Amino acid sequence: MNKQDNVDDLPGVDLFRLDGQLAVITGGSRGLGWAMACGLASAGANVLLVSRNQEQLSDRAEHLSKLYGTKAWGYAADVGSEESVEGLKEYCLATAGSPSILINNAGINIRGAIDQLSIEQFKQVLTTNVEAPWLVTRAFVDQMKQNRYGRIVHVASTLGLVGLANRTPYTASKGAVVQLTRAMALEFAPWGITCNAICPGPFLTEMNIAVADDPDIKTNIVGATAMGRWGELKEIQGAAIYLASPASSFTTGSMMVVDGGWTAK
Repeated sequence: MNKQDNVDDLPGVDLFRLDGQLAVITGGSRGLGWAMACGLASAGANVLLVSRNQEQLSDRAEHLSKLYGTKAWGYAADVGSEESVEGLKEYCLATAGSPSILINNAGINIRGAIDQLSIEQFKQVLTTNVEAPWLVTRAFVDQMKQNRYGRIVHVASTLGLVGLANRTPYTASKGAVVQLTRAMALEFAPWGITCNAICPGPFLTEMNIAVADDPDIKTNIVGATAMGRWGELKEIQGAAIYLASPASSFTTGSMMVVDGGWTAK
């Protein structure tokens, strides 16, 4: 038998297991962040959920532990604040341990024509969507370097790859996340740390429910997908598990598009 034929070197689905690993997930208490947290916990990961609402975080963490039998914590932080992120790091290392997985999911969207938006609104989106993943990654990458292992996953967007009218703050921010991902992938590779991005298309999260019936949304966003529908939360889990797991060891600097075929057109 050739070495290439040896099944001991081909672990298959076991490569997707995350038993005993710690994942930090920002924006983890609802929407895509919560779906990804459930996905990683189902694969055996312990999870530290991060958002601004401590009461909701505590409830979600307790629920996660009961569902999957793993450990879970919740920590309220403003991930766009350097001081708050330092507090998150200190809490994580003291309470949960050293993370091997980081999912930067927290994000906001302010829609509108450019001449109807303020510079403060533009900066607000950039702070949450670009500065925050930079700050949180900086906080935890030293631990990953020490362990010579890590999985960093940014949540970008289809709108980081294609344009859309009346979305200048959001498209600019998610385009920046795409380039942040590529630069970090090159910077961290010598330590065995991968950095990738998930680019979701239209998912019916709390952020989108308010505009779900807007004719413009139906035509230019949902209508732009080959599938012709909103994504379901469970449909983000596979990408998250893969990019967080040992299975993705040769995948870095990649944009994993989960968009119902939007960018295929």
